[in-house]
Amino acid sequence: MKKEEFVRLFNMLSINEIKLSNLSKEIGFIKRTRKIDSLDFLYSLSMESIKGIASCNDIAAAIEEGNGISVSRQAIWKKVTETCLGYFKLVLELVILGKTNPLIGQDKISKCRFTRVLVQDSTLIRLPKRLFVLFSGISNKSTAVCNARIQGIYDLLSGKFISFSINPYSKNDHLSATEMEIMKDDLTLRDRGYLSINEIKRHLYFGAHFIYRHKMKMLLLDPVTKTPIDILNKLKKESQLDIHVMLNEEDNTIIRLVAQPVDKQTADNRRRRAKIEMKGHNPNKEFMELQSWTIFLTTLTADQADFDTLLEIYGLRWRIETIFKSWKSNLHFDYIHNVSNTQLQILIIARLIMILIITQFIYPPYNTLIYKYMKKEISILKLTKYLNHNPTKLYTLLRDFIKYPNHMSESMKNIARYCVYDIRLRFNIMQKMEILFTVS
Repeated sequence: MKKEEFVRLFNMLSINEIKLSNLSKEIGFIKRTRKIDSLDFLYSLSMESIKGIASCNDIAAAIEEGNGISVSRQAIWKKVTETCLGYFKLVLELVILGKTNPLIGQDKISKCRFTRVLVQDSTLIRLPKRLFVLFSGISNKSTAVCNARIQGIYDLLSGKFISFSINPYSKNDHLSATEMEIMKDDLTLRDRGYLSINEIKRHLYFGAHFIYRHKMKMLLLDPVTKTPIDILNKLKKESQLDIHVMLNEEDNTIIRLVAQPVDKQTADNRRRRAKIEMKGHNPNKEFMELQSWTIFLTTLTADQADFDTLLEIYGLRWRIETIFKSWKSNLHFDYIHNVSNTQLQILIIARLIMILIITQFIYPPYNTLIYKYMKKEISILKLTKYLNHNPTKLYTLLRDFIKYPNHMSESMKNIARYCVYDIRLRFNIMQKMEILFTVS
């Protein structure tokens, strides 16, 4: 993609060249225009970042190709500073808030009972060992592995990410849970790693809903007797549960617990995975026995969602996991060379900028249009692979569906040819959400 097309791409997201230039001056990244301006840097680093290693030499070469001005890699290195990082963070915020023609956005659910349906999850990326002190990781006598944890919050209804953070490995999901903004009538879907009494109460305070997987170490009480409930013993007797439980805290908060047994193969797979994830630490007997059930904690009432509905809703979490997989498999997201902390964060944010353009402004509208005209669904894994191999298509795709929102353009035909699933006899995600979230 040429620089002019890159700038037009941002214009189509309601982010114009003047706004980007002013941002760089306000934060002090570019104090006066010389050989390198902020757009040169943004363009070259963003485009190089999704190819793999984006060295100072690669960025300098990309700038020269983009505007014909020769710069040294030393000049690039001098610009990779905290102010540069601040500039890229501001651009990422603009892309998260970016808007295109609403006529071509993701389908909306009529009479949806929730304002947002939020999924919070994290993914790990391997870092150079020189960053171990800053990011920490896994260390023993024989090896030291340095990792960063990328937290993402994704709204299923809008098909957009709300926020990202780049954290040390030691900042786990539990510590990151409080950073998610909660609003009235939100529904959040989180794994047990984010579960805590404080997070449950925070949802109730704001009038929001949640579905969590049960965490064994959480003490739950009988609302009548206020004595601890032995969940495993109760399940062995009754096989399935749909009961109210009380949290072990001073306000006597009551929520709903729902449980159903799973088949033997699923239970065995869970136990096998648990042993791998615990890496040599033998999980206790109670934990292993509980893998024979799927247990949810929720604020949704039995009238709003029975167990099967809770299972269907919670299963929508796979969307963010698929997106994470597309980053790593096709966009070199975890391909990090020997860089400094500041360089690392700039590189990751540059990749996130390009990823968001693909996953939020290319995927949703094209998926809607192709399903409308061809009854086919786009694979986000195939799409990211296609666009990584053909980056010039980014501008063409965005331009075509803005210019021809109700027309089968050549670019749409190419996406349908190379990026769709084989014929599927099942509902797509929007159809599922229409069924699950519409108020009758």
